[in-house]
Amino acid sequence: MIRLEGLTKNYGKFVAVNSIDLHVQRGEMFGFLGPNGAGKTTTLRIIAGIMRPTAGRVWLGGIDLLANPMEAKAQLGFIPDRPFLYEKLTGAEFLRFVAGLYRQEGDLVETRIDELLDVFELTRWKHELIEAYSHGMRQKLIISSALIHRPECIVVDEPMVGLDPKSARLLKSIFRQFVNRGGTVLMSTHTLDVAEAMCDRIAIIKDGDVIAQGTMQELREQTASGDASLEDLFLKLTGGATMRELAAVLGDAT
Repeated sequence: MIRLEGLTKNYGKFVAVNSIDLHVQRGEMFGFLGPNGAGKTTTLRIIAGIMRPTAGRVWLGGIDLLANPMEAKAQLGFIPDRPFLYEKLTGAEFLRFVAGLYRQEGDLVETRIDELLDVFELTRWKHELIEAYSHGMRQKLIISSALIHRPECIVVDEPMVGLDPKSARLLKSIFRQFVNRGGTVLMSTHTLDVAEAMCDRIAIIKDGDVIAQGTMQELREQTASGDASLEDLFLKLTGGATMRELAAVLGDAT
């Protein structure tokens, strides 16, 4: 459903994304992990059509994003790490606006708006301006907007940020039901226990390169790590701080 071939993004001489090949299948929840500055958000923004790659191709649902951008983007729901909302619109008006971008309107959209607001417990805020929404409510609204047009794929950057435990659990359930029904989720997160528990396969990116990908068991085999947790694998692959380095930074407490 989401396929990248030779995806590259340069900023002058700096290579932010270096010839990435990735295939996220239908009915799969795929984790895309890496340290800060590794190229995760750049990759997701290219997939969403917000940025153009320097080289390479992106296919969404078999549709070439560069050749047929409108048709490809119709397959996708994008949840960015820093969403932008029009604060002078109400929650319902914003969802109606987003639906209109996908040329959807009428009674079916109104029903869909009510369903999504109900699921995320925003119904009583339906006609309130977004400027009155809390951070968590805004996050739930942007997630609703990514689902309003019933996409085939969801790309999400740090989905749990700002959500209370109840809402985070609900979102996990929504994503799992989505993939169980044949949808595709590509998720970037720093919450490694969430990725380990939820994702069918995982790719780890460092300095613009995918350095490992596969199921948890495949990652353990690739790194000869026994039954290590995802956190241990991640630190091993990305060069996380050792205890000696931490001791040198913190100093001797005695």
